[in-house]
Amino acid sequence: MARLLLIEDDLTIRTPLLRALRERGHAVAAASTAMTGLRDALDDRPDLVVLDLGLPDLDGRELLRMLRAVSAVPVIVATARDDETEIVRVLDAGADDYVVKPFTAAQLDARIRAVLRRGAGSAPDDPALVVGGLRVDPRSRQVTLDGEAVELTPREFDLLHHLAGRPGQVVTKRELLAEVWRVPYGGADKTVDVHLSWLRRKLGENAQAPRYLHTVRGVGVRLEAPGSAG
Repeated sequence: MARLLLIEDDLTIRTPLLRALRERGHAVAAASTAMTGLRDALDDRPDLVVLDLGLPDLDGRELLRMLRAVSAVPVIVATARDDETEIVRVLDAGADDYVVKPFTAAQLDARIRAVLRRGAGSAPDDPALVVGGLRVDPRSRQVTLDGEAVELTPREFDLLHHLAGRPGQVVTKRELLAEVWRVPYGGADKTVDVHLSWLRRKLGENAQAPRYLHTVRGVGVRLEAPGSAG
């Protein structure tokens, strides 16, 4: 059973969704405004938040940014906005997944279970990934570089973990968007570029003087230990 927080102001959506999710075995609380939802998320520490974007007091994307500043709780955005650019913005703001209205309770429940499986992380015997002086631990979701902790956002960690699992291989932007962002490829490769830039900065390098992250122009990126054959 998961403890869920549903932040949704539309009573005609909130009431049946609460009932349907509870029937599926979840413990669900609800909030109808952004600020109430933020307070409940921080006070009650749910396992996952389902967030509507069209809230009366604050746009849901702004609430997502506020929540991400203080919590790593998984968030599924429920939105009527089906434009791919908007969806990518929402994912960049820190959402773990999105579902476009109208949707069924069964569809949302499947996404909830998928996000919680990913967030629960890895099996107990899933080993840390080591590439040169870089260590990526999927169990604790911690990264160290030459023994020093590297603070990453959840999305930056997922990006680095995906690359570290394929050392020396060129990983395309299409693959990264599909596997890390869970969105189809289609003009959104700037999202990957921006996150790679942030990741490089935290690893103490840049595109002009790479150590671990090597751009393959027009294709993707390769992660390898310094001094390895490219």
